[in-house]
Amino acid sequence: MAPLTVNFACALYDRMIPLAVGEIQPPGLNVNFIDVQHPRDIFDRMVANREFDASELSASEYITRYVAGDRSFVAIPVFASRVFRHSFICINTNLVKEPKDLNGNRIGVQLYTMTAAVWIRGVLQHEYGIDLSSIEWVEGKMEGPGSHGKPSSLPPRGPVNITRNIDPTKSLSDLLESGEVAATIGADIPECLGRAPHVRRLFPNFKEVESDYYKRTGVFPIMHLVAIRREFYEANRFVASSLFNALNDSKELARKRMESLGALRYMLPWLGRDLDEIKETFGDDCWPYGLEENKKTLEALVQFLYEQNMIEKTVPINELFAPVRKINFRIG
Repeated sequence: MAPLTVNFACALYDRMIPLAVGEIQPPGLNVNFIDVQHPRDIFDRMVANREFDASELSASEYITRYVAGDRSFVAIPVFASRVFRHSFICINTNLVKEPKDLNGNRIGVQLYTMTAAVWIRGVLQHEYGIDLSSIEWVEGKMEGPGSHGKPSSLPPRGPVNITRNIDPTKSLSDLLESGEVAATIGADIPECLGRAPHVRRLFPNFKEVESDYYKRTGVFPIMHLVAIRREFYEANRFVASSLFNALNDSKELARKRMESLGALRYMLPWLGRDLDEIKETFGDDCWPYGLEENKKTLEALVQFLYEQNMIEKTVPINELFAPVRKINFRIG
């Protein structure tokens, strides 16, 4: 029987390369790996047009749609992207000196509903006592005028003070530099950081702050998961486990290659030192797939979405994902 073709769209992260080039062959599947360089393009094409059988997808976008009753997709517990976001909070020091100064200010954000922004707001609220309701959120593109992609994400359910950057000549970075917003948050760093002397990160020592956050909470923020079109999944239930295991094998192969230091695979001169620090903090695997391994992080994300008026209720994390059976026995 010929293998089932799966059109899978994802950025070509290191953990995806063995699958993308065919080194990893999922049983029963022929994976047509579609490399789309910017995740926002993947999300917009998947949600609006259902262009792929499976794809990387914004975690917050998937969860908000699921809780709202949209069952167009089913997720598997593969987390294509995860990023600590403390370093993505940039401030105009004429207006902000410390976290509490954010209260009552205008903050630029590429998209209020984007997962990066959800995590940053959650951290600011829970770790630093920021009153999110006191802030005006100015949406727009970080690097130019206009909006951040063509998102199909659902709007917040409750009242949130969101405005849009309607200046046809300015980006969010420009607004930060000029003081028209006091800070920016999101998935990208403003271009003015490093050029404008009065613009800096809120946490210049972000590595130490993020490491401490993980050690205290056990949370390594998840940005993107992998979702399958519901009708494709219902017709081919084995796809969930087959794709999960293939992606997990691909990630493990990439991780082992990263740890081979005789000839560096990445342009990171101190990679050996970095790997030692990562192992000390996370243990053997800093990037686990699976539900139980990511329970704290997923529960925190669901809680943040609820608190930020993006979902009407919290849901158990196991309800959000298709059941997958991991490979427990390997012969040969």
